[in-house]
Amino acid sequence: MYEVAVIEDPAAAEASLDPMRSKLLAELVEPGSATSLAAKVGLARQKVNYHLRTLEKHGLVELVEERRKGNVTERVMRATAASFVISPTALAAVQPDPSRSPDRLSARWLLAVAAQLVRDVGTLITGAAKAQKRVATFAIDGEVRFASAADRAAFAEELANCVTSLVSKYHDATAEGGREHRLVVAVHPSVKGER
Repeated sequence: MYEVAVIEDPAAAEASLDPMRSKLLAELVEPGSATSLAAKVGLARQKVNYHLRTLEKHGLVELVEERRKGNVTERVMRATAASFVISPTALAAVQPDPSRSPDRLSARWLLAVAAQLVRDVGTLITGAAKAQKRVATFAIDGEVRFASAADRAAFAEELANCVTSLVSKYHDATAEGGREHRLVVAVHPSVKGER
């Protein structure tokens, strides 16, 4: 089971967004059968089986084992990931595009860049999984508390200068066999609450 999986297919995204199927996915972090799930989610076993078949069809759950119980074969399923992210690819023509609102100080531009990050990394993960390889990535996540808006603006300017200097130092457009990497740096107000 993966920690996080990216849903790129529109039909799989639609299947995962159904409230009952979403609840089943959450329950299936630990393997379970339609019978055991029915008691937890308050649905008839047949209805749970219907939802499980839909989730399985879209690769969101997988068969762990089959058990014979009298005349019935019980299928034990589990989610293919502990959590899922829906890629903007699933939205096709309406997926966010940073070039449509290029104001780099805009929260909407930041959101479009973040969506592009999800789309691109999702595509890389899918390709790497098929090739049984890893994706070379790096991320920094942290918080900084600014005393004033002026300090935040000064920080942003200094950060931009540092990043520009590093890019200038390491970027080699002529490197034969070199591989381009995308760099995303974001600063936004923290959202308090559940993470």
